[in-house]
Amino acid sequence: MREALNKVEALQRPKTQGITLDAVDRGVAQATRALTALAHGDGHICFELEADATIPSEYILFHQFRDSKPPAGLEQKIGNYLRRTQEKHGGWALVHEGPFDMSCTVKAYFALKMIGDDIEAPHMRRAREGILARGGAANANVFTRFLLALYGEVPWTAVPAMPVEVMFLPKWFPFHLDKVSYWARCTMVPLFVLQATKPRAKNLRGIHIGELFLTPPESVRRWPGSPHATWPWTPIFGFIDRVLQKTENHFHKGLRRRAMEKARAWVSERLNGEDGLGAIFPAMVNTVLMYEVMGYASDHPQVRVACDAIEKLVVVKANEAYVQPCVSPVWDTALASHALLEAGGGEAEGYARGGLDWLVPRQVLDIAGDWAATKPNVRPGGWAFQYANAHYPDLDDTAVVVMAMDRAMRQHGLVADMPDYTTAIARAREWVEGLQSKDGGWAAFDADNNHMYLNHIPFSDHGALLDPPTADVTARVVSMLAQLGETRATSTALDRGVTYLLNDQEEDGSWYGRWGMNFIYGTWSVLCALNAAGVDPASPEIRRAVTWLIRIQNPDGGWGEDASSYKIDPAFEAGSSTASQTAWALLALMAAGEADDPAVTRGINFLTRTQGADGFWNEERYTATGFPRVFYLRYHGYPKFFPLWAMARYRNLKRGNSRQVAFGM
Repeated sequence: MREALNKVEALQRPKTQGITLDAVDRGVAQATRALTALAHGDGHICFELEADATIPSEYILFHQFRDSKPPAGLEQKIGNYLRRTQEKHGGWALVHEGPFDMSCTVKAYFALKMIGDDIEAPHMRRAREGILARGGAANANVFTRFLLALYGEVPWTAVPAMPVEVMFLPKWFPFHLDKVSYWARCTMVPLFVLQATKPRAKNLRGIHIGELFLTPPESVRRWPGSPHATWPWTPIFGFIDRVLQKTENHFHKGLRRRAMEKARAWVSERLNGEDGLGAIFPAMVNTVLMYEVMGYASDHPQVRVACDAIEKLVVVKANEAYVQPCVSPVWDTALASHALLEAGGGEAEGYARGGLDWLVPRQVLDIAGDWAATKPNVRPGGWAFQYANAHYPDLDDTAVVVMAMDRAMRQHGLVADMPDYTTAIARAREWVEGLQSKDGGWAAFDADNNHMYLNHIPFSDHGALLDPPTADVTARVVSMLAQLGETRATSTALDRGVTYLLNDQEEDGSWYGRWGMNFIYGTWSVLCALNAAGVDPASPEIRRAVTWLIRIQNPDGGWGEDASSYKIDPAFEAGSSTASQTAWALLALMAAGEADDPAVTRGINFLTRTQGADGFWNEERYTATGFPRVFYLRYHGYPKFFPLWAMARYRNLKRGNSRQVAFGM
């Protein structure tokens, strides 16, 4: 009798192309167990954050510049990593299986040669041939040529002039530090000092890479410019650079010394202990070199702490090692908490609460960071991305943390002994609302950081000098405000944010994703926000987005987007299906009320059958963005919590009496 009843119950369970909700439940439970097992004792979660070969290569060259000693065996382990990540075309790419990248390949080749690889070894020969076939190392980007100038491989005329005297420019001047992004400030200020002093690497091994140039570098007269050439800014800035190149050495020496001292003071104020200037690798390296060129001994406390910050980014495994561009504990913990709250159950919710409790004291409440230059009357109240980065909290992290805290306080099972996050939420909301830009959108770190002409200065060949509002960050803030109970009728900030999003939609129905790859990420972010803000799911904007998402689904049921979407004129480029991008598409469709659509069924089918025995999903492809076209990120946590989140939401909607997603994400 029991067996017969079991068969009847099985027939009555909803099915998804051969997948029962019980199977989805098992996948959710397995992923939940695996995710909670990775939590630290204090409640937080932090996954590896991987970029391309540039960062570990620069780490090797950094130590050789100073003649400092990395831990024993580390260079060889990094060498193993570099050799493994070399692509079939002979060079190194910015993303897994991506196209040849000149700058990344030049740095990887230099680093491998530095640690002793024979230049006639097959992998070195293939890399060199690839570089020469594409015009040689002279075609590397500005940052690479700056590093090569420090080693004497190219003349300083290969690098755009960046006089340290810009530290004295008034705010009304076309260029000012307050007008560029946080990451640009932190990278540029110590670079100003290095360019003013032009130090030379110690390079006791005597390694050089002249074989990578078709023409002797000192004979090159025209170095690459920005691919973002625009009239009239490009010729104007080009002319200014040529004038500065010829006159910089004649600047007043006393003024230069005072400017260097102002740069040093700027860096020291933001040194950020063992978490480093800006908590990002390039700024940390430049900080150490700046201090030393200004006469600080290698054992000076500020030099030591800056060096310690760099070493904390190294990831060492059994046979290889690499260096992270930064770490992401706040982002990882907050997003993992969302996934665990969606999964539900006492244990998962307990781990989510542990993560949120860890986040509370990391709220920045007493430092008015660089963002205050444009919003001086706003009180601080955000969270940073890293363990500590008080001068640079960001709105994306803050909104995600607030939504998780709000959900945890309201979610069944956590109410009885739940800590009160109300004060933290209110302070964060005040800060976030205060940083709305004039166009109604929100950026990652600043307000109104949209002086677009600055992306055409010669230094900005990467085209990412600024931090303007974006759809994905704006969507997160709109979601937060809506989840906290605001409506377009009660909140001007929310209404302006929704208007910004509706106006920013692409012709095909998608939204551009600045911080995740790319249109799938942006569309997920915005559809969640529009749902939370009460926009009618039958509205033409949402219908166009749904149609687009269903149209781009891959035949295997998943979704994927290639980094080539970030071309000069961005447009969607299909890629192999990944677990994280599939999860974003599914969460987007469910936010738009499409939980019953066959496309969602196929997507859940994809996640269920590709889940690994360890409860997670294998994802080598990069699905996040540092700077479009020049720097991408592989969050090792994305295929661990996003698929769990999507599967749990699908199960919850299917088993509930409503298809309405209740929360902002």
